[in-house]
Amino acid sequence: MLEEVGELIVTTLWMAIGITGIFLLYVAIAASCAFVAKLILQGRKKEEGFNSLKTVTFGDESSVSANRLASVLGVIAIFLLWGIATGSKFAPPILPGPHQGVATFEYTAVNAAGQSDTGTVFVHTHEEGDTPTLTEIGAADGFAVDDVVQVKVRRSKLLKAQNNDEGGKEDGFRVTHINSQPIEADQTVDYDGGSLKMTKKGSLSIAPYPGMTMEALYLPPPEQVWSTFLDLNANGYQNVGLWENVFWSLSRVVIGFALGALFGIPLGFAMGLNGWLRGWFDPLVEFMRPVPPLALIPLIIIWFGIWEQGKISLLFLASLWIMTIAARAGVSGVNISKVHAAYSLGASKSQLLRKVILPNSLPEIFTGARVAMGVCWGTVVAAELVAAEKGAGKMIIAASKFQLTDIVIVGIIIIGIIGYGIDILMRKAENRLIPWKGKG
Repeated sequence: MLEEVGELIVTTLWMAIGITGIFLLYVAIAASCAFVAKLILQGRKKEEGFNSLKTVTFGDESSVSANRLASVLGVIAIFLLWGIATGSKFAPPILPGPHQGVATFEYTAVNAAGQSDTGTVFVHTHEEGDTPTLTEIGAADGFAVDDVVQVKVRRSKLLKAQNNDEGGKEDGFRVTHINSQPIEADQTVDYDGGSLKMTKKGSLSIAPYPGMTMEALYLPPPEQVWSTFLDLNANGYQNVGLWENVFWSLSRVVIGFALGALFGIPLGFAMGLNGWLRGWFDPLVEFMRPVPPLALIPLIIIWFGIWEQGKISLLFLASLWIMTIAARAGVSGVNISKVHAAYSLGASKSQLLRKVILPNSLPEIFTGARVAMGVCWGTVVAAELVAAEKGAGKMIIAASKFQLTDIVIVGIIIIGIIGYGIDILMRKAENRLIPWKGKG
């Protein structure tokens, strides 16, 4: 167990180092863009507004708003890093790509009689689906016969060179050198275009240079994702249109969230206003709140089956507890001086609820709604694991089974864009409906 804990700690440290490196790179790009933007915009008249009248802005959250130019440049930087990491043709070739084309190496073999001879191996490295024109081999002068090997980019291939040689299957026949460099079992030797390793049985495992860019299987370049999006938009996936899948996912999310808000907000108000109800429901809410929706899938299948009721129930539970806690926090956060002022003016309990508690709780409720909507979008993929025939999550899961990473990324981007759009709409509605937020 101690050894496993040690491996976990080492893995965590390496992850922390990698994340730190990526974060620092992104921050460095952001700082560089800010410096250039400051130089370009220097001397221009600044926009005047309420913030220009403030003498102190550092630490004042109301004076900080997102810089539109920074947002645009941040998105461009993400796509630029994505293109560089994947070797996109639209990004500068900073990282070397994988070796492609023809490379050669010579091997020296010794036959059973102790004689040595040299043969040449032509390694054709090509992309998936390409059919390279192979090198023609002439007649051999000795017992070592030249070989031609086809290897896909970022893959390896075994070659038993002696299979092609005269007397290669006799006892004592072996390969002793690669490009005049001695080689033995489990030893690796470089050649022009890659490396090769001799196995214990004398075969050569040929591995062309993989480069430093990511393989499309793990992260395809942006242009491939865009091409896949156009294809999905025109033809759909597995006989279901792209936007039909999005419609069903969006419908499930909206219904599940609406049900969660419909029951969660009154429950939160009740818990915030009545001590008995708070004590009664508090253990249930605090117990279910940290339970991830994924853990509920087996029970959802048993209780509600694999049809729409099960999926919507999972999304309902994902949003219910968030909305309950948001409403409860909103009630608890009402300034007591406002309550006393309302009572002193003769307000009844119903008037206090409608005129004081509800308006002052709305900021917390809207914040909880934004969080709940995000959680629902994150849960819809899990919800559509339950035998869904349509949906963006179903498309992602089905594509992942066939290692179609480009379709997976298209689905993720669409879900992210729609989720972000919903969040923007909710923020706009919050600004319009709750103009008093943050004003005491």
